[in-house]
Amino acid sequence: MTTQYYSAPNYGGRFLGLALALILGAAGFAFFVRHATSGALGRIATLITGRTTTFDTSVPAVVEKIQRLNRLETVVYSLDTVVEGDRTSPILPDLLGGDKLLLVVHGQSIAGIDLSQLKPEDVRIDSATHAIHVTLPPSQLFITTLDNQHTRVFARTTGLLVPVDQSLESDTRAKAQDQLQQAALADGILDAARKNARATVTTLLYSLGFQSVDVT
Repeated sequence: MTTQYYSAPNYGGRFLGLALALILGAAGFAFFVRHATSGALGRIATLITGRTTTFDTSVPAVVEKIQRLNRLETVVYSLDTVVEGDRTSPILPDLLGGDKLLLVVHGQSIAGIDLSQLKPEDVRIDSATHAIHVTLPPSQLFITTLDNQHTRVFARTTGLLVPVDQSLESDTRAKAQDQLQQAALADGILDAARKNARATVTTLLYSLGFQSVDVT
């Protein structure tokens, strides 16, 4: 006599597996729809959900968003140099009546664009094509400063017949600061500041949903 055993189908395990697969699939779908916001994936998500991306294309809204950048510092120009300061006598030679020093200088100039000066007439928007043109305010040299920790008197000679001029070092520092500023301007710091500001504003405008951006 042969005894045969039959195992009943494991419907419970199949159900749990199916439920888990559905949960994971739903989670993956939700993640895709939530994060697919641009490009081909964004268009697919839009077709699936029927959602559309909306953004305020009004000039006041765009101007306000750009103005939030305020004083946009885009270039830092650093320079190390040696500057000479001197006092001379119209009568006595420097050995007797002169006062000279050499100042080792480290400083920097910072340039950018003050976007708070942007006006509504500087922004043109074509809502039909989602295109925008922005004319930025002129670039500016915001500040030039000397790094006191790395600026020092390297050498000083004072005439035998005159006292040390206490104001010579401060006057030489002012001279060094002016030379640093002129060097930064000569090297094109304002052009570089404008170029970098254009890149920053362009990125901002694309993030707002514009498809064609022209910043000058």
